[in-house]
This record gives sequence, structure tokens and C-alpha cells, in this order.
Amino acid sequence: MHQREWLLKRNCSLSPRQFVVAMSGLCLGLIVFSLPFVFLYGAWMVLAFAILEAAALAAAFLHYARHACDHEHIVLADDALLVECIEAERVRQIRLEPQWLRVVPPKRYGDLICLESGKCAVQVGRFLTLEKRQLLAEELRQEIRK
Repeated sequence: MHQREWLLKRNCSLSPRQFVVAMSGLCLGLIVFSLPFVFLYGAWMVLAFAILEAAALAAAFLHYARHACDHEHIVLADDALLVECIEAERVRQIRLEPQWLRVVPPKRYGDLICLESGKCAVQVGRFLTLEKRQLLAEELRQEIRK
């Protein structure tokens, strides 16, 4: 049985633990920086804005954390092409027939690879550059022809 797999993942430079430490340090630094203004000058608005900024950082952290593990998993077996797309908590699994599969490579920057089989279609390659998308599309075509 011939099987080929591709795993396309988001490029995350920080581990989850490193990201939590960095965000905690930023938020703590904001609060500590604003406290002298409150105690020395009575400027409560500085503390309010520091808390507001820390809340915005926390929202950014939650968005990052939800999408840190996003990926696309493509498996080409003898009888099917299986595509699994994971975005946040949403999982989509699509099964395409390789004998009817058409691979449409991206033409412009921002276009994704379109895999079509009958009435079913899926777009993949959102974590790749345009050049790598084109290479993946060509590699998929070659593997399907085998």
C-alpha cells in the first residue's frame, strides 16, 4: 500500500510556556510602571489605561493560543486523499477520490491550492508561502499520477 503524508503547520516561534511568561511579564510591567503615578501624583487614569492595555494583551494572547496548533494534514493513500483542517477548535475532514482529483495551483499571492473531486472541493496551503504552495501543488499532482 502506497501512502504519502504532508503536515502543514503554523510557524510559531514561541512555545506556549514562553508566550505565557512573556505576556505575564508585559502585563506585570505595565501595572508596576503605573503604580508610582497613582501613589505620587494621584493619576488614577494611568492605572486604568494600564489595566485596559493589559486586557488588550490578554485578548491577543487568547487569540494566539486558540490558533497556535492550527494545521492541515493531507494523506494520499491508494484509495483516497484525506484532508484534515484544524482551525481553533473546528476540525474538518474531507475525503476525495484520487482518480477524479484535480489539483488547481495558486496563481497569485494569497491564493490557496484547490483540491477538487466531483462536487467536493477543499483549499489547502494557508500556512505556506506562494512558492511553497506551488511546489506542494506540483508534488501532489506527481503523487496522484503514480
